[in-house]
Amino acid sequence: MRKAIIIGATSGIGKGLALKLAAQHDMVGITGRRTALLDELISQYPTAFFKKTFDITDTDHIVEHLESLTKQLGGLDLLIISSGIGDFNHDLDVDIEKKTIDTNVTGFTCVADWAFNYFKHQGKGHLVGISSVAGLRGSSMAPAYNATKAFQINYLEGLRQKAAKLNSQIFVTDIRPGFVDTAMAKGEGQFWVASVDKAVDQILAAIKKKKKIVYVTKRWKLVGAILKRIPLTMYDRI
Repeated sequence: MRKAIIIGATSGIGKGLALKLAAQHDMVGITGRRTALLDELISQYPTAFFKKTFDITDTDHIVEHLESLTKQLGGLDLLIISSGIGDFNHDLDVDIEKKTIDTNVTGFTCVADWAFNYFKHQGKGHLVGISSVAGLRGSSMAPAYNATKAFQINYLEGLRQKAAKLNSQIFVTDIRPGFVDTAMAKGEGQFWVASVDKAVDQILAAIKKKKKIVYVTKRWKLVGAILKRIPLTMYDRI
């Protein structure tokens, strides 16, 4: 029986992961800003879930929340950061950009660092971050979102290097979704939109295999490869 924490379990991929882990008889700490939605999850698996309501941007209190939740679980084997936001920002409203950065960079980093240090002290553990294919290139429509996802991709890589140098049983997995049928999937003309169930199943399979980098769904690996190779002069016109 694993002991896991999911940051951002009130909706979308985080919620789907929480339900699947609970169904597998894991003990799961769930977090989010909306207590009522966390309580809905608990009503489905009363003995599996332990909740802690907080906003990932409240970095002054994240550590105490995570330590409290870990104590309730009786330890920690797996932590998944599924909390993230992103909005179109055609007019470059700095408040939109700041909110995205506070969540996807500052909050993300605070949680990731705590988890890594916990696993380092423990000598083992698995940190999973839900980044995005969007982090591979910039975006004129949502500059901060793509940039913050690029930060997450690189930060997870840095932590994976740290884990390798420690020669310990610490694993770091970067999950890069394409379009998944959640509130985060905005805009028209989207393609290859995966259901939450399909995305969650592939994520859990990757976690089980302790993969380093995973595209969800798998076909997005091809998109990622193409994106990286588009010349700047061509990409600037997209």
